[in-house]
Amino acid sequence: MYTFQDYYHNHVKLSFKDNPFTDKPGHVLILCRYKGQWLFTKHPRRGIEFPGGKVEAGELPREAAVREVFEETGGTLSSLSYIGQYKVEGRHETIEKSIYYGTIAGLEKQKHYHETEGPVLFKQLPKKLKEDSRFSFHMRDEVVEMSIQHIKALFTI
Repeated sequence: MYTFQDYYHNHVKLSFKDNPFTDKPGHVLILCRYKGQWLFTKHPRRGIEFPGGKVEAGELPREAAVREVFEETGGTLSSLSYIGQYKVEGRHETIEKSIYYGTIAGLEKQKHYHETEGPVLFKQLPKKLKEDSRFSFHMRDEVVEMSIQHIKALFTI
């Protein structure tokens, strides 16, 4: 279990164990690869970030991950693996998110990318990601950095 503060100084707990906080998380985060590149989406206010979002009523987290990737990037997943979970204890609410790693089979151009501006591809992440103003605040804490390290330890990328 890892603990730290996020970009907004909220208390965060991160674990790479199976559902350490809840078996019904309200949100998902999906770190994706497509043809040897990292697949992101561009949120109009926050900036570049990995796809993710809320788990809808009656939906399983895994189903939400598939839906969010498609809605935000047009990406169709060929594989999806659970990586871990994190919990953000904010001033007004607590959020639990399951983290997935996905491989994209193809990108389908969409007329609308549900709350985003569509897919963004990077061969490599910027070395100073936390300082890169193009990226969302979601990309500036240890969740993404540690999740990528965990993915690299588990998968050949």
